[in-house]
Amino acid sequence: MKQGVEWYLATGIQFRQLAFSFRISKSAISTIVPQVCKAIWTQLVRKHMPEPSEDSFKNIAQCFWDRWQFPNCIGCIDGKHIRIIKPKKSGSMYYNYKSFFSIGLLAVTDPNYKFVMINVGSYGKDNDAGVFEECPFRIAIEQGRLKIPKEQVLPGSNIIAPYVLLGDAAIPLKKYLLRPFPEKSTVKGDAKDNYNYRLSRARMVVECSFGSITSKFRILHKSIETNVTNAVHIVKAICLLHNIIRYLESINENELMSFRKTYQNMSQTQRHNSQRRYNATSRAAAQARENFKLCFVQHPLLRM
Repeated sequence: MKQGVEWYLATGIQFRQLAFSFRISKSAISTIVPQVCKAIWTQLVRKHMPEPSEDSFKNIAQCFWDRWQFPNCIGCIDGKHIRIIKPKKSGSMYYNYKSFFSIGLLAVTDPNYKFVMINVGSYGKDNDAGVFEECPFRIAIEQGRLKIPKEQVLPGSNIIAPYVLLGDAAIPLKKYLLRPFPEKSTVKGDAKDNYNYRLSRARMVVECSFGSITSKFRILHKSIETNVTNAVHIVKAICLLHNIIRYLESINENELMSFRKTYQNMSQTQRHNSQRRYNATSRAAAQARENFKLCFVQHPLLRM
């Protein structure tokens, strides 16, 4: 039956077809698949997606600098809508701006395209800023339970800056979370434009990670035919299996280039529109972004 679950995740085959193939009732299949996915998460999460420590954050930051030339970066964050069948009596809570029913997947990835932290199961109607506001790892960071390394000098400069996550324009600007400067305030070739380029270049890893799970697990191309609770178990298992695959083999370079081109050609209308109530910017957060902008100007290898 384990093979059947793998077949289901990889192909997106319907439960009734899977039941016919294994000579098991559809109701049994609909119970077995979530249970196996839940067991995969329970047994393997500590090895392949452990809670990050201060040392692991430092290793991620060093890898980001080596591969993408972005300093003090401990991960890239973005959201993805996972298609589901409309839950009963849910109204429009799971109906998203793309005009289908979904649950949210908010993920932080490392430079090797592996998921570091995930949050699954938010309402489809919520944007990334709203999901992040209620996210357990945001609360853990701000309460100090998730240890982020202390500030340090940025390479090639005398500027001290915090360790940060990288997000897009839909994510609120915080001291530990950077987003791009608004396009209206940038001029091609200036310091803000260089900063935006460096940030977008580094955070392509999260877009590539989403592209990878979508291409490998075809179930994500259709609506998951279970209730929301079981859909959450399925998505969490998929993210963990992706980490295991990344652990066992490197991503195909041609596939990676395809994901990059898809991201670069993405129209502005496809990006999330953030809600202002979640995007209030503190002075410390704005100063952190300015520090990174100045670092890219001062470092001789990072100028445009």
